[in-house]
Order: sequence, then C-alpha cells, then structure tokens
Amino acid sequence: MKKNFKEFKEFINNKNTAVLGIGISNIPLIRYLVTLGAKVSAFDKKNEEELGEVAQEFKAIGVTLVLGPDYMEKLHGFQVIFKTPSMRIDIPALVKEKEAGAIITSEMEEFVKYCPAKIFGVTGSDGKTTTTTLIYKMLLQEGFKTWVGGNIGTPLFTQIEEIKPDDMVVIELSSFQLMTMRVSPEVAVVTNLSPNHLDMHNGMEEYIDSKKNIFKFQGKEDTIILNRDNIITNSMASEIKSNLLNFSVLDEIKLGAYYKERKLYINNKEVCTKDEVKIKGMHNVENLLAAFCAVNKDVSISSMRAVAITFSGVEHRCEFVREVDEINFYNDSIGTSPTRTLASMNAFEQPVILMAGGYDKNIPFEVLAEQGYSKIKILILMGATKFKIKAVFDELAKRSGKVVPIVIVESLEDAVIKARELAVSGDIVILSPACASFDAYPNFEVKGNRYKEIVNSL
Repeated sequence: MKKNFKEFKEFINNKNTAVLGIGISNIPLIRYLVTLGAKVSAFDKKNEEELGEVAQEFKAIGVTLVLGPDYMEKLHGFQVIFKTPSMRIDIPALVKEKEAGAIITSEMEEFVKYCPAKIFGVTGSDGKTTTTTLIYKMLLQEGFKTWVGGNIGTPLFTQIEEIKPDDMVVIELSSFQLMTMRVSPEVAVVTNLSPNHLDMHNGMEEYIDSKKNIFKFQGKEDTIILNRDNIITNSMASEIKSNLLNFSVLDEIKLGAYYKERKLYINNKEVCTKDEVKIKGMHNVENLLAAFCAVNKDVSISSMRAVAITFSGVEHRCEFVREVDEINFYNDSIGTSPTRTLASMNAFEQPVILMAGGYDKNIPFEVLAEQGYSKIKILILMGATKFKIKAVFDELAKRSGKVVPIVIVESLEDAVIKARELAVSGDIVILSPACASFDAYPNFEVKGNRYKEIVNSL
C-alpha cells in the first residue's frame, strides 16, 4: 500500500535536513525541500565559485552551504540526511549520524515510497536505459500519461504532487540507488548481471545484493521480470515472493517472452519478427522481450508492436554517426562494461575497428578478449585502462595464438584519427569503451558527444 505524500510533508516540515551533493538530481531536491518547510543544509566538496549561480540562489532562499574538501567532517546534528546515490551508506560520517538517530535516505527511495502511480523499475548491468525507454514508449503508445526518471529523464521526486494515481512511471535504477532502498516498485525488471562498478562495491556479492532490492520488498500482487538466459539473474528465481515472468532468446517461455525462429513472442503471442525491429543486435531483442513482459498487463500487442518496429534507439547506444570515405562510424559511449561492448560488436555482421579504454572500475577484461577477439579487426586503446586491456589480449595471444592488432593512443581525438587512417572502404568503426569515462570526461554522454564532434569534423 502506497503511503500518502501528506505524511512526508508533515514529517519533513521544520526538520534539520542535510543534502549531500549539489548535483543534477539534488539541486531541484534542495529547492523542493525548502518549499516544504525543511531547514536545509547543502553539502558539497566544491567551493562557492565552482558552484556558481546555484550557490547564490541557495543562500538567497535560506539554504546553509557547507562546502570544501572536508565538508563531511561537518555532518553532525541532522534529523534527516539525503545522500547522493554514489555515496556509500557505511562511510564513518553517515554511520555516526545514523547511530545518533538520523534518518538516512535518498530522493529515489522517498519517491518510490510515496508515488501514487504504478512504478516500473528497471535495473541490470547492461540494457537498462534502452529497456526503460521501450517500456516508457509502449505505455505512451497505449495512451497513458507516463513519467520517466531515475538515471534518465528528470528527477521525479520534486514532481510527485503532479503525478496522478492513473499515470504510469518508469524509472531506471542503478546499483548505487538500490543499495540502500527498503521499498520496491510494483513491476521490476532485471535485464542481466555481470561484473560492474566493482570500484564502488565491496565485491560482486554486494553488487548483486544491491540489485535484488528492486524486488526484495515487493508484495504478492507485484511482478518481477528476470532474464532466464543469464546465470546470475536466473539464480534469483528461488528468492521471489511476487509474480515471476521470464524472458529468453534461447528457450520457449510459458510465462513471459521469448524469441524463436526470428520472431518475438509474449505469452505465446507473436509481436513482431526480428527483421522488423529497427535496433540492431540480439541484446536489443532481449531488451524488447523484457519490455513486453513489463507492460503485458497494461499494453496491447498492437502498441508493443508499434514501438518495436519504429524505435530507432537511444543516443550513445550503437548510434550511427556518419559515413566518411565509405567507412561507417558508430557511437556506443554507453558501452561502459566489457559485456555491453561485446553485445554492441555482436550487433554487426563483420569484425569492427574498436576504440576502447577509460576509467578503471576494477572489473575484469578477460571476457572482452576471450569472447570478442573474433569480432575485432583492430583494437585502438586509450585512457587509464589501455595497458590493462592490452595485457589480457596479449595473454590470449600468448596462450592460444589468437592475435588482435592493437594500437595505443593518448586521446579520443588521436583514436579517431588513427581509426580513419587504418580503416578501408566498408569498415565499421565503433567507440565502445568497455569502461566508464571519468578518467577524462564527466560522463559517457559528454564523451559520446565529443566523439561525434570529432567524427563530424573529419
């Protein structure tokens, strides 16, 4: 049973409240908490000059700014603390405040707790954004007023009073957002799981456990959708207390969605053929099947089909950029894990010139070498992980004789220039880093946009 948002408004009024991090999702949250009567202190490692106009705005509306490298040392005496998603709950400052009686929460947890509409939550290692977008578009196609948020779209908590019970809400949830959640959406999807974000998690087990929170607190009437073909997600089935639906590209599924003889099915009813689907690759067939499962109680087959045969993909996901001298350049900057990069390469029928490398999330790259070598014509490496990735390909060559030509470069600009220099007519060049972008860029979108600028300037 959903809680009434009036309870939160009464609870937060006049509370001594800290918001940790003055970023994209927390800026509107801070403004909103002020309108609800909270006494807000905003914490960030940046100084006033770095924050710019937002610092002046916050001071004008009565927000206390706690800034600088040692900002967490000043966190004490608060009744409610909203943490930024990427901040661990077990850091000493938060542990101390919790022991002193503070309620530690997040914008997304409070949203799921109080949102009056049905929520579809999507998580996984790869395919989250595409699956979230497909569900959103299918609900829109059916005629629902639909909101999208979480890791994509706008922060939704500040709009919660505009959302009606008959609306639909789709949210993409990361392991960081789920890690401290004690509430689950009515419909939950886990696309797949593989090693990811191990720089932030204390090992793979913690990463998997955080993902389980998307269904752990569901009721019997709720629904969880799991990937039958993924060993980790399939192993979760024994823990499910809600209604379970599966999807598979390998087996026929009695309750759920499957792919057979180039056709996509939901509950044994054909939706479309693979040839009609615009987005490339079997990983996108999986994303469609997951979306069919999620919306099957609310959306007609005709609405599912309409989206499946017209949706051309999300920006930065195997996105065609430009043809130069009969060389096709693709942007897959969302490819921030080896498994995602593998899926993107597998979407093409020929080996590609792959540009990879970036920030080190402490995830293994062996799978990229062992499963991807036959799909790579030339490997161009850059960023903090370039030698780490090179080492696993060198080891593969030493052990098995399977050699992939490797070029090391210093920047994204150098990578594009080198790719054009080495490519011949008919080649496919793709940026799919298999790593995060934080070593050189704020996020994958900035890196993808910079890549497109470079390619378009050739």
